[in-house]
Amino acid sequence: MPSTQIQWFPGHMAKTRRLIDENLKQVDLTIEILDSRIPLSSRNPEIAKLTNAKPRLVLLSKASQADERITELWKKHFADRGENCIFYDCKTGEGINQIAPAARKLCAEKLKNWENKGMDGRHLRAMIVGIPNVGKSSLINRLAADKKAKVEDRPGVTLNKQWVNTSIGIDLLDTPGVLWPKFDERRVGENLAITGAIKDDIMDTDALATALCSRLRELYPTKLCERYKLDESKLNELRDWEIVEEIGKKRGFLIKGGEVDFDRAAKMILGELRDGKIGRITFEAP
Repeated sequence: MPSTQIQWFPGHMAKTRRLIDENLKQVDLTIEILDSRIPLSSRNPEIAKLTNAKPRLVLLSKASQADERITELWKKHFADRGENCIFYDCKTGEGINQIAPAARKLCAEKLKNWENKGMDGRHLRAMIVGIPNVGKSSLINRLAADKKAKVEDRPGVTLNKQWVNTSIGIDLLDTPGVLWPKFDERRVGENLAITGAIKDDIMDTDALATALCSRLRELYPTKLCERYKLDESKLNELRDWEIVEEIGKKRGFLIKGGEVDFDRAAKMILGELRDGKIGRITFEAP
């Protein structure tokens, strides 16, 4: 399980820090992407320090998978802090048409100067930053005329910077997703691992699925029981790992001797959470 003692890819962080620093002068604004389900945990604290010289637009991805009620609280939270924030979803198209106007508003003075110099029509340039698997490449592909950014539902796919032209008047610079060197809270690491920002092959997926079931029992017991046909009235009688085991039984994930294939059940539960099959779930409220 994630812990405060584990160091996450410090070399990768240093490389991305250099990449951001070297290219910041080439862009007009930065676009920081967070995960709607974990707005706090998915915010790399290093990014604000690295990009504070530029206007910043905050986009929260995968909005269709997040709890609508808590999303409204987050919208108010960001607005109260004076942050430019849009919740969006590449699959449903929610919020996509708000991105270009928001970017132009942030860069209104620069655009006016370009217009005065006869350079109206010139594209803004934006740097996309965020943690692994948060949806940067999916957004770029949604906005681009043709798909140029490689996309897979796993962290660490974008390894180098990529410039992509779009049809909304903004050229986008994609950068590798990166985690910061050390998590101060165990819960932050769990949130990142549960939602897929940390590679499963370096995690204990059995323990991670157990932590997920514990969290779902606490926050969304009805959705957990509806998805896996569990008896909600008896849910609190089960230990966390027994919930995973019970789900494995319900799905028929059995091995020799009638025992539950715990590993298979754990991977299935994590996969269904990340695919939004358990329902609209948010793990953090402001």
